[in-house]
Amino acid sequence: MTGNNETEVKIGLPQPAEIARVLQSKPFVRTVPRLFEANTLYDTADRRLQSAGMLLRLRQVGEKGVITWKGPQVPGPHKSRPEIETSVGSVEQLSKILTNLGFQASFRYEKFRTEYKSETDPDGVITFDETPIGHFLELEGPGDWIDKTAKTLGFTPEQYILDSYGRLYIADCKRRGVEPANMTFPPGN
Repeated sequence: MTGNNETEVKIGLPQPAEIARVLQSKPFVRTVPRLFEANTLYDTADRRLQSAGMLLRLRQVGEKGVITWKGPQVPGPHKSRPEIETSVGSVEQLSKILTNLGFQASFRYEKFRTEYKSETDPDGVITFDETPIGHFLELEGPGDWIDKTAKTLGFTPEQYILDSYGRLYIADCKRRGVEPANMTFPPGN
């Protein structure tokens, strides 16, 4: 179980093949292979958590399940918010418990994620996320590590995205003129 502040930024990748090459040419090593993630957010019918700036997420990665609570975002140049998470034995059973407690699934988003760490500066983690709305890098760690790593990879703070995947998905739906539902891959992907 972990409990602290999560500090991160996302960076959109118009050419994901290029960033894969850059990550492999710098002192970064893949620490977690490409895995499929299914994330479900839970809230009350009146969206009590969302209106308080909180999030309750149940994540399935292979056989592993993780429940996460995130608190309100702290203003700053990086996305930072309190976070508590722990592994769970069964995502399916915990989903039933949450439903019986009055929570309901409010949003589902999927992605393929690959994780990298620096061989020389292991204070943070880089994730390469493939989502239905595009490809993103997430840099998570102390703010100075994020800034230094972004610069090493050729990015600037002006390219930082502080929005959640949910907000990015809603903006993408609005841009395309479609009604938001869940951010999931088409069947067969």
